[in-house]
Amino acid sequence: MEVILLERVGRLGTVGDVVKVKDGYGRNFLLPQKKAMRATKDSKAVFEAKRAEIEAANAAARKEAEKKAEKLQDISVKIVRQASEDGKLYGSVTVRDIAEGVQADGHALDRKQFVLTATIKNTGIYSAKIVLHPEVEVPLKVLVVRNESDVIEEAVVPVEETTAA
Repeated sequence: MEVILLERVGRLGTVGDVVKVKDGYGRNFLLPQKKAMRATKDSKAVFEAKRAEIEAANAAARKEAEKKAEKLQDISVKIVRQASEDGKLYGSVTVRDIAEGVQADGHALDRKQFVLTATIKNTGIYSAKIVLHPEVEVPLKVLVVRNESDVIEEAVVPVEETTAA
């Protein structure tokens, strides 16, 4: 299936690119999310007529995301979870837990904007990112501890940094 991208999509392309994708990916994700439209002769003509409008809307959304990103620079979240003596968690920390922690700090973000590349199953310091726009990402530091007293110790003596990469 060939589609015309209406916004930047990772590993596919940018606004206006005509790309070939698998039918299921196009039908089940790109089209319903309004990230792309089918690449037919009629839709190509419609896209070219609205190209400037679509690019302007994308640029405005990017500027707004960049303003929000400035407010979120150097953000970190502390999550307290039950863990064994050697630091293994009873369960894991998910994107939902991180989103709740950031929202508790007063930032209005959707949990779909948070990205973890690996599950967090031990205490320590991890990295994640907040995707505000397909072209704007903010790094996020996640501190996972066993109890509140560990939070103070973590601030004084940092644990070896573990990245979720």
